[in-house]
Order: sequence, then C-alpha cells, then structure tokens
Amino acid sequence: MNKDSKIYVAGHRGLVGSAIWRNLEQKGYTRLVGRTHAELDLMDAVAVRRFFDEEQPEYVVLAAAHVGGIMANLKYRADFIFKNLQIQQNVIGQSFSHGVKKLLFLGSTCIYPREAPQPIPENALLTSPLEYTNEPYAIAKIAGMKMCESFNLQYGTNYIAVMPTNLYGPRDNFNLETSHVLPAMIRKMHLARLLNVNDFAGLRADLQARPVEGVDQTATDERIVDLLGRYGITATSLTLWGSGRPIREFLWSEDMADASVYCLEHINFDDLRGSDPEVRNCHINIGSGREVTITELAAMVKAAVGYDGEIRWDATKPDGTLRKLTDVSRLHSLGWRHTVELDEGIGRLYRWYRENL
Repeated sequence: MNKDSKIYVAGHRGLVGSAIWRNLEQKGYTRLVGRTHAELDLMDAVAVRRFFDEEQPEYVVLAAAHVGGIMANLKYRADFIFKNLQIQQNVIGQSFSHGVKKLLFLGSTCIYPREAPQPIPENALLTSPLEYTNEPYAIAKIAGMKMCESFNLQYGTNYIAVMPTNLYGPRDNFNLETSHVLPAMIRKMHLARLLNVNDFAGLRADLQARPVEGVDQTATDERIVDLLGRYGITATSLTLWGSGRPIREFLWSEDMADASVYCLEHINFDDLRGSDPEVRNCHINIGSGREVTITELAAMVKAAVGYDGEIRWDATKPDGTLRKLTDVSRLHSLGWRHTVELDEGIGRLYRWYRENL
C-alpha cells in the first residue's frame, strides 16, 4: 500500500475498527474513509453499492460486525447470524465488483470447535461441533472467511482473513446486557465498588454516561440498588456468571490493530495457501498465546478497580467453551508478536473507562 492509497475501514467507530484507523493514521496513511451506521447501513445492499461507486476504495478492512457477549448470543441468535451474513455479503461482494486490491476480513476464534485441541491451530476449523452458545455468530464468520478464500481461488483476489482472540481496549462495549466478559467485569466491579462505599454520586455519573435498561442519573437510590441487584451487584458482593473455571486468552485491541495493519502491508494470500491442491485454512490466528482462568481475570480486575467486596460465582449460568487458546505460531513466523500484557492492559482500560464517564 502507498501512504495515499484510499482505505475504507468498515466499523471505524468500533473497538477494533477505531484502533485500526488510529494505527493507519500513526503510520502516515492519509486517505482513510469511514462511515457511521447512521451514514451507511451495511445491511442495505443498495446503499453499500452506492458507497463503493462514489468512493472507489483501493483497500478494505471489514471490521464491522454485530457482536456481543454470551448473554446476547444466547438471546438474539437470529440477529447474530442474519446481520453478520448480510454485512459480509454486501461488503465483500462490492469489494470484488469494484476491483479492491486487498481486503482484510476480521473474524473471531469462536469459529473453532468447542473441543478443539489446545492451543488451537488454524487447521482445527470444521473438525467437530461448535460451542452452542455462539454457534450462529461462528457460522456467519466461517461463511465470511470462506467467501474470501473462495474469491481468491476462483478470481485471484487478495482477501486475507484474520481470527482475533478475545479483544479489549479503548471504545470497548460496557453495556451490561451485551458486553464481553472483560469490559462487563470492569464495569460491574466499578459499580460494585461505588455501591460498597455508598457513593451514589459516582453511580449516577456512571449511569449518566451509560444508562442501563433506560435507568439513568435521575433514578432514585432505591431504583438504582434494585437495578444493580438484577446484575448481581449488591453493597457487599458481586456475583459473576458461570463457575470461573473457563480459561481465556485476551489481546489488547491496539495490538490487534497493529497486527491487522501488518497483514495489510506485508502478507498476501499466496503466502498462506501452501502447496496442497485442496486449499483450506489460510486464515491467521491473532492472539497473545497466553491464558488465564476467569477467576484469575476477576482477581486482576478487582485489584485494578480497587474493589474490596466479595466475588461470588453463579454456576447455574453457562460457562461457554471451557478453554480457548490460539496457536499463534503462524503469526509469529510471519513476523508479528503482541506487546501489551494483560495486567497492564486491564489497568489501561479501567483508566480509559473512568476518563470517559
């Protein structure tokens, strides 16, 4: 890519997309294109075609997706498969129609089977059943990466698919109903600490910035206490979902962005396809290669937030996949490694959260 190449970042306001945008800017790329959802609905095929007609991007980063945590994936299964398939179909299809030179598709490590070998190599894809709780989302992402692979094989395009592990960082989603485990844990721990010391001014500041179920800073103390109680937050304890036993890997979003831009600049499909006539599994795992239990994660967040209350576990709630560690040997062999360790990243994210109330 040249520094004046026109690059469209789909999802440039999200956790990953915004980090990729900042990384590109820091590296001197000057013609970045982004549209908010209000400006361009990626599920609208006509609108997406019009956008590509007008802008004619040379490179595309498909970081836009309908995402959420385990609660959202269980409750809104149709949304997760339908919306993601629509977005991918429109953006990848128009990228092909408009001769985009290179496309980077962002998937997720939830594409891998529930009982995949650990660490999970790229060739574990489609070898056994998926985790039930996020199966619709995983199937959509598998379809997207297979679409990229198939265009490459039939038409000679250069579409690269990367599979990031669990991401966290600035602009994360802290919605208590839809967020992923780490940002949800940070916010719940923050609210629990405030309730623990009877700081209703602090609670109202949080709800003013991020209302929950329509409850904002105008609510009475009693209503706030009742709301938080429904999410397991009381004056003396915090109850978290599951057993705490699952093991997870996490990656700072700005590290993910750097890996993504590295792939855009240096990696091509021909570097990944190998010599086997049956071309499969050309995607790249992106992660840290390091893991912690959810119990250990809670202890790290507790220390960063300064919460002194009790942490309880509700084992009647689903754990999801018990272990999910990526094999990042392909990524390392291609020349990239992460830089931000988890304990440092949790502290950074909590500071960001408090600065953006």
